[in-house]
Amino acid sequence: MSLEVAIVPTGTANLASVVAGMRRAGATPTTVSDADQVARAERVVVPGVGAFGAAMATIDRMGMRTALRERVIEGRPTLAVCVGMQLLCSTSEESPAHTGLGVIAGRLTRFAGDVRVPQLGWNQVEPELGMRFLTDGWAYFANSYRMDHIPEGWTGAMSDHGGAFVAGLERGDVLACQFHPELSGHWGEAVLSAWLSATEGAR
Repeated sequence: MSLEVAIVPTGTANLASVVAGMRRAGATPTTVSDADQVARAERVVVPGVGAFGAAMATIDRMGMRTALRERVIEGRPTLAVCVGMQLLCSTSEESPAHTGLGVIAGRLTRFAGDVRVPQLGWNQVEPELGMRFLTDGWAYFANSYRMDHIPEGWTGAMSDHGGAFVAGLERGDVLACQFHPELSGHWGEAVLSAWLSATEGAR
C-alpha cells in the first residue's frame, strides 16, 4: 500500500521535484491548503527553494504556522527540506523582518569567507552515531544560509563549505534536511524510503 504524504505548498520552486521524489520512494503525495489538513496528516513535507521570508509569509497566509510548529514539537512525522529546514529556526539573516517557526532557537547566517555562495552541488553528509534516517553519503545542496551547530535535543549530520554547517537533523519522527534528498540520487531516495518506512502507521 502506498503511504500518503501531505506537502505544504510554500510557494517556492521545488514542489514538483519533491512530489516526484516521493512517488519514486513509494509514497502518494498530495498538497494541503489549511491548518486542519496539516494537523490531521500522518506525514507532512515542508519543501523550499528560495527566500526564508517568502516561504514563511506563505505559511502564515495559509494559517499553518501553529499546526506545523506543534507537530514538529510533538515529534510527529515531518520532513523539512532546504528552506523548509531553515524555517524551523527563529530567524534568518536573509529575512530579518520575518520570524520562523521557532522550534529551534537561533539565527541562520550566510556562508562566510572565500567560498561560492550559493553552495550549488554535491557535498558529503557525515551523520552522528545512532541516526535513524541519515547515513554517510553525498547529497545535493542549494543554499546560501546555514545553521552552524546541532541544537540541543536533536541528533544531526554535518557537512563543510568554508567551515562546518548542519546538513540534517532528526528528532522523533522529524527529519530536517538542508540538502535535497529528492535530487540526491539513490542515496537520497534511500533517505526518503527510510523516513517513510519508519513512520508507517505513525499517529
